[in-house]
Amino acid sequence: MAYKFVDNYREKGARKQLVNHLEKRGIEDKRVLQAIGKVPRHFFFDETFWNQAYRDIAFPIGDGQTISQPYTVAYQSELLHVRKGDKVLEIGTGSGYQTCILLELGAEVFTIERQEKLYQRTIQVLPYMGYQPHFFLGDGSKGIPEHAAYDKIIVTAGAPFVPELMLKQLRYGGLLVIPVGDEKSQKMVTILRVGENDFERIELDTFRFVPLVGDQAW
Repeated sequence: MAYKFVDNYREKGARKQLVNHLEKRGIEDKRVLQAIGKVPRHFFFDETFWNQAYRDIAFPIGDGQTISQPYTVAYQSELLHVRKGDKVLEIGTGSGYQTCILLELGAEVFTIERQEKLYQRTIQVLPYMGYQPHFFLGDGSKGIPEHAAYDKIIVTAGAPFVPELMLKQLRYGGLLVIPVGDEKSQKMVTILRVGENDFERIELDTFRFVPLVGDQAW
C-alpha cells in the first residue's frame, strides 16, 4: 500500500496548540507532552477528516472503534510512568496512535488487536511512520502470556472487571492501567503488583471507552 502523508507547518502548529491545551487540562508529564507533540495524529485519519485530527475528541476509525481522545491518551500515558526500556503490553492497538506515544516514551511495545481490518492497517501504517512495535492479532483480554512478564500493561477499551490473566502477566512491581465499569462509563483503575497475590488498586476519574471484547471481558 502506498501512503503520501504530509506533515507541514500547519499540522505541527496544530499539535503545539493541542499540547498547550492538554497542559491546561492538567497533564504535567513533559515527556508525555513531548510525545503528543511529535506523533502526527492526522496520519491516523482519512485525509477528508484531517481538520478533526487535533481537536481534543475521540473519532471513529471503522469497525465500531475510535481513535481515543488526546486527553485520554495523555492521561493513561501519564499514569503508566513509562521509563526507557520498559516492556509494555498494550491491549487494543486500534488506530495505533497510543502505540506510537508509548514508543516515543522509550517503551518496547507488545500490542494486540482483535479486529483484523485495524490490525492489517496498523502493521502497514506504523512501520511507514518509522514505528516498530511487536504486533499481534487476537483476543487481548487474555493478554499475551508467551511474552510475559511485563513492566506495564495498558488497556485501551472498557472492561467489565480486571482480567485475572492480565494480573498474572505483570512482573513484581509492574503496573496495570485499565478502565473498568459498564458499557457506558468506566473508572480508570491503576493496579500495582506488590507480591505473588498482592496488588494495590486505585480508582481514579471516569471515562468512556469502547467495550473490551473477549473471553475475559464482554
